[in-house]
Amino acid sequence: QVQLVESGGGLVQAGGSLRLSCGASGRTFSRYAMGWFRQAPGKEREFVAAITWIGGSTYYTDSVKGRFTISRDNTKNTVYLQMNSLKPEDTAVYYCANRPGAYSDRGYRLIGGYDYWGQGTQVTVSS
Repeated sequence: QVQLVESGGGLVQAGGSLRLSCGASGRTFSRYAMGWFRQAPGKEREFVAAITWIGGSTYYTDSVKGRFTISRDNTKNTVYLQMNSLKPEDTAVYYCANRPGAYSDRGYRLIGGYDYWGQGTQVTVSS
């Protein structure tokens, strides 16, 4: 059974930084792409960032480009999301997810392509 466990969320002031981690087990981690999504209260879950199985390609939603960095360590079965220059609008529950490789770049941005999800970690950015 695949398990994804996020950690690293918390409360931070605007302009601050957090690093989220997601540990994976139950699947050969290095063979699968990983993504981060977020869901703010009253809003739909949205794509944040993704990284291919060997980390050769990364994808970001426009609102986090230049501020967030996704990376992975396949020796530790862990994916990270470094979040800098945080804004109040980044407040959300952040989820990591796992999927096979996509046939197109767009595929990595689609929620439906991910077949395993973590339980989420809360990120709150105060103004």
